[in-house]
Amino acid sequence: MKLTLKIWRQKNAQDKGAMVDYQIDGIEPDMSFLEMLDVFNEDLMSKGGEPVAFDHDCREGICGMCSLYINGEAHGPDRGVTTCQLHMRMFKDGDTITIEPFRAAAFPVVKDLVVNRSAFDRIQHAGGFISVNTSGNTIDANTIPINKQDADDAFDAATCIGCGACVATCKNSSAMLFVAAKVSQYALLPQGKIEATDRVLNMVHQMDAEGFGNCTNTGACEVECPKGISLENIARMNREYMSASMKG
Repeated sequence: MKLTLKIWRQKNAQDKGAMVDYQIDGIEPDMSFLEMLDVFNEDLMSKGGEPVAFDHDCREGICGMCSLYINGEAHGPDRGVTTCQLHMRMFKDGDTITIEPFRAAAFPVVKDLVVNRSAFDRIQHAGGFISVNTSGNTIDANTIPINKQDADDAFDAATCIGCGACVATCKNSSAMLFVAAKVSQYALLPQGKIEATDRVLNMVHQMDAEGFGNCTNTGACEVECPKGISLENIARMNREYMSASMKG
């Protein structure tokens, strides 16, 4: 496959940045998107160019690091996959592929395609945990009866990998789906009930403080989420927030 790559190049956070066109040949349809970028960088370096910086780690769709905006879609044209799981067979010989970093004020660009998503970490630190002391007091999970539907819903929410696709695809750069998944993960389980009030208030407050926008109610976040996190979690978080606000 011969392709034209339009890649966002930005030296650092202070640089203005710009799209740069490149040509690449010899790409196999069975390559993953990141493997294609590896081949591209090797070719670029052999010609004396500076490789394109992009995030990656596990390359198994688990860590959420490989956050690229490809042809106007978070993680590219496929569904239910991260960028590392996207394969070049989704494109055609001769295609032009536009590759950008996730765009959001709360996700400042570090270099090229790498963005700083530490805002998600700070939201998680604000309340995405339980403080029950289990050290030396481990209890078998089966001793706490939990409705299967609640357990399944909590597990589904917990599959969020914090990649930021929901933010990148939202026209307001909202982080509601991410925060809602983290709130729901605990709100549905008895272990999370103790700090439920403080959790949702603190996490929503931190989300606002980080500069994320409001929910647009268009559902684009659910469509492009690689783990299929449901909008039902946002509704649950809103209920949790209203209840916590009344208690406070």
